Amino acid sequence: MSKFDAIRPFYDTEVNDAILKVIDHPMMKALMNFAFPDVADEIWKDQLRRTHSTRDFQCNFIYKSLQKVLEKTSDGLTTSGFEKLELNTSYLFISNHRDILLDTSLLNACLFEHKLVMTASAIGDNLVTKSFLKVLARLNRNFLVQRGLSPREMLQSSKLLAEYISKLLQHENRSVWIAQREGRTKDGNDATNPGVLKMLAMASDEENLMDYFKKIKIVPVSISYEYDPTDALKMPQLLAEARQEIYIKEKNEDFINLMSGIMGPKRRIHIHVGDVLVQELDAIKAQHENSNKQIQALAQIIDDSILSNCKLWPTNYIAYDILNQTDTYSHRYTENEKSLFGRRLEKRIDHSNPLVLQNFLAMYANPVVNKLKYENAV
Repeated sequence: MSKFDAIRPFYDTEVNDAILKVIDHPMMKALMNFAFPDVADEIWKDQLRRTHSTRDFQCNFIYKSLQKVLEKTSDGLTTSGFEKLELNTSYLFISNHRDILLDTSLLNACLFEHKLVMTASAIGDNLVTKSFLKVLARLNRNFLVQRGLSPREMLQSSKLLAEYISKLLQHENRSVWIAQREGRTKDGNDATNPGVLKMLAMASDEENLMDYFKKIKIVPVSISYEYDPTDALKMPQLLAEARQEIYIKEKNEDFINLMSGIMGPKRRIHIHVGDVLVQELDAIKAQHENSNKQIQALAQIIDDSILSNCKLWPTNYIAYDILNQTDTYSHRYTENEKSLFGRRLEKRIDHSNPLVLQNFLAMYANPVVNKLKYENAV
């Protein structure tokens, strides 16, 4: 028994038994029929029965499923920055968060293609309440972030999580993906929650926090989708917040968002991997002695990397121009692209409601606003 058993993915020795428990599940059949439409069920089942490691499951099944998702729901994935990473080296990838599953799945596909160490990835346990999804998540090397805890339980859970992440990075040479904040960005404003960094710091074995963060090799990651497949689904929460109301999720809301993110149209997608933070951490250490101020400064450094390197699409510039009643960025898109975005507005939201329209446009426009803070970045 390990103290991490409640949150960890499956060990390789557990993978085959876990697969056999879900091999006849209707959702496994749906996933495999989607990934391998021309393959008889018995053939993929036979291959699953002979799968005995997480890596084999990821490379032979999840990666193939992801290729099919990209083929059917996108106009392709482009990348930048991966050539800076070293082989056989673990990194802590801290990323902006737009989609429940795709952000980390696409990053791992890129790491696999570049022959780099793939990640163990954080996922909220509220997203895998269905038993099949929990098994699938653990097979795909996800570890659980426990939600809905009391303050005392949250403290204990955070310490356990920090220790587990440290163990992966420092002792198992396993990269880790974690979002810069709890939950996806709903309004297009990507910002690192210092609480995430404070959680990571709970496992520090260095006198100065910045020395610990240097040791675990933080890499900021920017991901952007030309179309957010869950844009309309984010509206109820944004409207509640705009009206200063408490937002309560519907029963199956997370699952609907999860499936919409996978199957909804995205057009183009880009992932940029930033530089490993080294000199920046030395500068913070030299400038601040107080650990809280160090963490605030580090959150800003991560934000600077994510925001300045986030790829902007025609949809972002179109939304900015419509929202601000300007043609400032008209050279960044065609009339056809503007027309397509207009049709998306008409189909997906009640654009006669000014508050809905404003929030929908701001979701796409805010990345432009944020990137404007960086000289020559837009």
